[in-house]
Amino acid sequence: MTGTVRIPHGTLQAFAAELFGRAGLRPHDAAVIGHDLVAAELRGLASHGVSRIPMYLERLRRGVVNPRPAISVTKMTPAVSLVDGDDGMGFLVAHEAMKEAIALAGAIGIGLVGVRRSTHFGMSALYVQQAIDAGYLSLVFTNSSPAIPVWGGRTAFLGAAPMAAGVPGGRAPGFLLDMAMTGIARGKIRLAARHGAPIEPGLALDKSGAPTTDAAAAFEGVCLPFGGHKGAALAMLMDLLCGVFTGASFGGAVGSLYFDHGAPQNLGHLMIVARRDLFVPADEFERRMDTFVERAKACPRAQPFDEIQMPGEPEDRKATALRAEGVPVSAEVLSDLDGEADRLGVARLHRG
Repeated sequence: MTGTVRIPHGTLQAFAAELFGRAGLRPHDAAVIGHDLVAAELRGLASHGVSRIPMYLERLRRGVVNPRPAISVTKMTPAVSLVDGDDGMGFLVAHEAMKEAIALAGAIGIGLVGVRRSTHFGMSALYVQQAIDAGYLSLVFTNSSPAIPVWGGRTAFLGAAPMAAGVPGGRAPGFLLDMAMTGIARGKIRLAARHGAPIEPGLALDKSGAPTTDAAAAFEGVCLPFGGHKGAALAMLMDLLCGVFTGASFGGAVGSLYFDHGAPQNLGHLMIVARRDLFVPADEFERRMDTFVERAKACPRAQPFDEIQMPGEPEDRKATALRAEGVPVSAEVLSDLDGEADRLGVARLHRG
């Protein structure tokens, strides 16, 4: 089965929300997840979009994800809170954690929120954007199930462990960074394997520890960290901050999103949020950000670049285009979504 179909983003979002609602989530929670999955599609991150719906639904069916979590917040100090996700969908847990971090920062200038008993929360940019929209600077860290080896190892121990950061802008775009510690996202390897496509050399090892460009073999093996030992060290830091520090699982013990349907993941997250006016007034901060962006974009360009963009700007432009053109969904992913729709008694996506 080949080819793609363009689906209006609103249609795709409503479809996803209906699936999760039929799977037992509260209507508002289902709508949040539908929005967040399509937000990843709009930013060009299909690996974190609707292709993951069958996997999330299977975990709900198996009972390793709580469809209606009682997410709790415990104040540890005036600037620090701990969120217990009650094994709910990570999207819901992380949004609640970011909401708490923003509230703490709004009250006293900075907020630190640790999270445990969460699950995979999708695209990290979602939570950085939540802070940017409220006018705050933020750092978002998470650990994840084993995907890469420690430096010098050949078996999965550390997670892809994405980190994200955001700085709001003024008139010009701000700064939004979202990056994993792997040379390629594990979700992208999964999609390549699903479509029978190869991956680039140097990104993964097969299960015997040999380099491979076969996506299926890579998915059964390990990803390699970007930047060699530097990426591996950053992945280790994410596990220490988000697992050891918060009381979540760590050190190779985080449950796999793909292979382990027998127990909750117990992922950990860490969110740090600060007010933009801590050191200079907010209007001056915005002017300084605009000056920074202007200077960065005015730098002499290397070949073959015809423009300098801020981190997050290419994704924003792609989202604008896809809102107008529709989200491209592969025939293989559509077939999977049809199967879930039939199973849950939901109308299949209209191919239009």
